[in-house]
Amino acid sequence: MNLSELQLDALGELANIGSGNAATALSSMVGVPIDLSVPTVRLLPLVDAVDAAGDPAEEVFAVLLPVVGDLEAHVVLLFGTADAQTVCGLLGVEAASEIGVSALCEVGNIVGTSYISALGAMAGMSLEPMSPQAARDMLGAVVATVLGSVAQDSDTTLFLDTDLVFEGTQSSISFLLVPQAHGVGELLSRLGLGD
Repeated sequence: MNLSELQLDALGELANIGSGNAATALSSMVGVPIDLSVPTVRLLPLVDAVDAAGDPAEEVFAVLLPVVGDLEAHVVLLFGTADAQTVCGLLGVEAASEIGVSALCEVGNIVGTSYISALGAMAGMSLEPMSPQAARDMLGAVVATVLGSVAQDSDTTLFLDTDLVFEGTQSSISFLLVPQAHGVGELLSRLGLGD
């Protein structure tokens, strides 16, 4: 699926609003000001989204957030090891510990839900995030397992790269929205930007 500049700008604006909402929610959670950079938005085939997420042999923490409603999809948030430790350091926990994985799951839930809420509000869609799940493994294994099981009938991923910044420290988060088949087209149509 090829998108026009206008369609990409609209998806970028959705992502920007989601980032603002997520930054506010995270700031409340950790008690320090947090900024999420304006995300880079790309619409990619699943195979390219895996490559864009990084080195398949890199260990990552992943949070999976199923979405139901007018658009069935899965949100996948990926934290590299160093980024996961930076985020967990904010909360005073070790990323590799059970409580650290739980903390990352909650951060992923906040970020993912903020994006989904912005998407639903702007597109006039009823979208409900379900309970998040966390995994820790090599990127290739996580993405293959997660996307292989949830995206069998999807061929397109909305891929966002954003930086979380607090007190001069930066951490990167990759965000993938994997809708069911034709989900991106339906979303654009609801925004009045269908083909």
